[in-house]
Amino acid sequence: MSTLQFHDILPGTSIAWVHQEAEATYAGVATSLEEIVDTATAALVGSGDTALVANAGPYAQHGVAGLGIGAAAAPRAAEPSAEGDLLVLDDGLLRVAFDRRGVLVSVVERATGREVLPEGTAGGVLQLLRDTPREWDAWDINEEDQRSGRELLDPVSVVPDGDAVVVRHEFGASTAEIRVRLVEGRVDLAFDIDWHESQKPLKLAFPVDVRAERAAFEIQFGHLHRPVHRNTSWDAARFETVAHRWVHVGEPSWGVAIAHDVVYGHDLRTTTAPSGRPMVTARLSLLRAPLYPDPGADQGRHSFTVSLRPGGIAEAVVDGYRQSLPPRPLRGTPVEPLLSVSDPAVVVEAVKLAEDGSGDLVVRLYEGHGDRSSASLTTTVDWDSVDTTDLLERTVESTAVRASDVRRVELELRPFELVTLRFRAPRRAG
Repeated sequence: MSTLQFHDILPGTSIAWVHQEAEATYAGVATSLEEIVDTATAALVGSGDTALVANAGPYAQHGVAGLGIGAAAAPRAAEPSAEGDLLVLDDGLLRVAFDRRGVLVSVVERATGREVLPEGTAGGVLQLLRDTPREWDAWDINEEDQRSGRELLDPVSVVPDGDAVVVRHEFGASTAEIRVRLVEGRVDLAFDIDWHESQKPLKLAFPVDVRAERAAFEIQFGHLHRPVHRNTSWDAARFETVAHRWVHVGEPSWGVAIAHDVVYGHDLRTTTAPSGRPMVTARLSLLRAPLYPDPGADQGRHSFTVSLRPGGIAEAVVDGYRQSLPPRPLRGTPVEPLLSVSDPAVVVEAVKLAEDGSGDLVVRLYEGHGDRSSASLTTTVDWDSVDTTDLLERTVESTAVRASDVRRVELELRPFELVTLRFRAPRRAG
């Protein structure tokens, strides 16, 4: 239900002609799908005039339940205040401080008093590096290039603007504006970059004050752990790795989640803080500028958001969905969600009608925290029965469903278990 975006699925390493044709095709598809979504949501909300938001995600946003349409109650962001040479944001959950370089110098979780950034370091730092692969310009990244370049610590301006701190950089032929807000204990960095560099990657760095040997990286329907040390040649070779919507690094009782809506390249490494203590530096690869096979790759305007929050895997999963499925504004009458799940570890990924036109409802869900989870799935409609199916919607045996009735299904899922449920509509006699 969010605004459709295709900037993250364009062919990555093609000649310019392919990119131009793909962009035009995706723009046409986006226009068509926007019309379909508008028609469908208009049919749901009717002719009312209440300001609403449609929440396509599985978790509540802006006061609207997951998969629901309701009156908007947007969370209030903290307003910046000056404390000496610092600009400070404080919402009662986090206290965040910026200095004149436009970077984070402190991120303190109020409940625990824990500081995210190691003493003497800065977070949210843009790094402009060298990118000159020995071969395969748009495919390869050389490890030695990861240690080159410079940090952008001389912004044009760092100013408060309403409920945000706005940092503006000019470098080479490019500009970058970062609008930083603190909302519900989460730091959101919204980037607007006009990119015109050549053979240079742009990274975003967050040093984290934890001692960790591994980090969690989201993949489809779950996450996996990868080492962040360089104890073996295999570990050292994985200096750049992939994640979908979030990464998480931490100690057993405390950690930090970094989520985003478009970035896939990451490098997380154990390093040493100025104090001599171990820390983990998390970097996100925001942009590149290869010359072959398309010399115009990545050139132009880019907008995306990166968020940082102290918390665990659960918070990372929620922030990942919040980033990729923002609420969609519309007007009409509120619509109650068709279904709800009692445990946030059980994530509803898709709700659709059965492909055979029977009117049956198909719900695909998975266990997202990497643990055994029990949950009740409740619907607002009476169904004749419920079956588990495969991805082709054919009935299969499963131990995931413990019990069910016309409106409720009791589930018990193993770590990362993926389940497809088919709610069978009552059949008319004759």
